[in-house]
Amino acid sequence: MSSISPLANVHLIGQFGDHEGKNENNILKISEIKNLLIIQIVQYKNSTVSIESINIDGLRLKDEPLKVISNNDTRILWNGPKNWLLVSKKKDLLKNISQNFKETDFAVTDLSHSKAIIEIEGQDVKEVLKKGCPYNFNELKINNSFNSIFNGITVTIDMSNDKPFKIRIMTLRSFGESLYHSITDASLEFGYKSF
Repeated sequence: MSSISPLANVHLIGQFGDHEGKNENNILKISEIKNLLIIQIVQYKNSTVSIESINIDGLRLKDEPLKVISNNDTRILWNGPKNWLLVSKKKDLLKNISQNFKETDFAVTDLSHSKAIIEIEGQDVKEVLKKGCPYNFNELKINNSFNSIFNGITVTIDMSNDKPFKIRIMTLRSFGESLYHSITDASLEFGYKSF
C-alpha cells in the first residue's frame, strides 16, 4: 500500500514571495520531508533498564532536555523525560527496535503516517519561526529540538544545521496543511523556493 503525502494537495513547486532580484542562496528553501520512519519510544516509570545500553543505528538514547543525537540517516529527539522521537530514512529499523525494546519496559509506537514534516532552510529561518512561535530562537542551537506551538498548531521543531539554518517542523498529519500555509505565509517577505 502506498501512502499519500500529508501535503500532497497544497505543496506547490516554484518560487514565491519577494524572491525577484535576490541571489537564490539568500532566499528560503521549503520542502516536505516524507517517507520516513517515525517512532515514539517511551520508557515506563517502573522500568529499571539502563538506556545507555540500548543502541539504535549506532546511536544511544540520552535523557537530556532539548538534545538530539544523530547520524546521516537517523535522528533521535528528546521529547520529554524518558520519551524520544526517532526519525529515520531506514524503515527497516522498526524490526530492530521491536526486538530491543521489551513491552514490559517500553511503549513503542509507529507514527510514520501520522506526521507532516516541513523543512525550512536559509538565513531567515529563525525570523520566520519567530512570527508564530513563542520560543526564544536566539537560544536554539544545532541538534536541539523542542515542542511548542506555531500559530496555535502544536509542533516539534528540530534544528539539524546552522550553516545555513535548517529546521524541521513536525505536526500531526491533520494539521499539516494549516501549518504549511502558516509557514509559507510567514516566508513571503523573505522570498522562498519550494521543491
